[in-house]
Amino acid sequence: MKILISADMEGATGVTWPADVLPGTPQWERCRGMFTSDVNAAVLGFYDGGAEQVVVNEAHWTMRNLLLERLDARVEMLTGRHKSLSMVEGVQHGDIDGIAFVGYHTGAGSEGVLAHTYLANSITGVWLNGTRASEGLLNAHVVAEFGVPVILVTGDDLTCRDAAGYAPDALTVAVKDHVSRYAAVCRTPARTAADIRAAAKEATVLAGRREPAPGGPYTVELEFDAEHLSMAATVVPGVERSGERRVAYTSGTMYEGIRTFKAVTTVVSAAVEEQYG
Repeated sequence: MKILISADMEGATGVTWPADVLPGTPQWERCRGMFTSDVNAAVLGFYDGGAEQVVVNEAHWTMRNLLLERLDARVEMLTGRHKSLSMVEGVQHGDIDGIAFVGYHTGAGSEGVLAHTYLANSITGVWLNGTRASEGLLNAHVVAEFGVPVILVTGDDLTCRDAAGYAPDALTVAVKDHVSRYAAVCRTPARTAADIRAAAKEATVLAGRREPAPGGPYTVELEFDAEHLSMAATVVPGVERSGERRVAYTSGTMYEGIRTFKAVTTVVSAAVEEQYG
């Protein structure tokens, strides 16, 4: 049994505001330890449940946040950016039996601690075939094409509620309860580590490759906070304006869809000006 952990940071224990997740700040340095604790708890739980191999794919910002030296010695970690499938890199190789979304969060335009989709700001909403989409929902559709089930999701309480829509069988652990985008009632690392480890152990029974999900088409629509960003996004082939601040594109598979999404967000982030957005 081989498990992949996709590790994001906004949904980690103790994280509640931007400086907690922005590389280089004192708060980020402090929160790296709690983020690593969440991930290591999942690693230990999966090994407790019988996994033979666990791989961690860093999925936050620079993708260089976790403290490798604090992880269980049996684990392997993929760190760094510019990966074909970004947050779920590794599922395409055909040897993953289950995936965990650790430290995830809700999507742009939704309630939730540090809610966003790929870009911290600029994107005000994402829809997949008409359904508002978080990163979890988008990534769940990608991994389903490779026959990999989502078996564990951790984050705030609203992230766990969101996961029920795209991975109804997965175990969930709320490490904090949403109060606002920048506030939460947080549980201690000792408590969340115990909860995550227990859930991961239980979740291993859900691992096992499935029949790959059938292809699309998948229509992705993005809404931005400024008109010029929708115009900028249309330089990506297949992306067309669907409104003053919206663009849309259709892909035959979510593999293609998520790669186009990444291209759009890269172009848009480069078009944002410091003062006016």
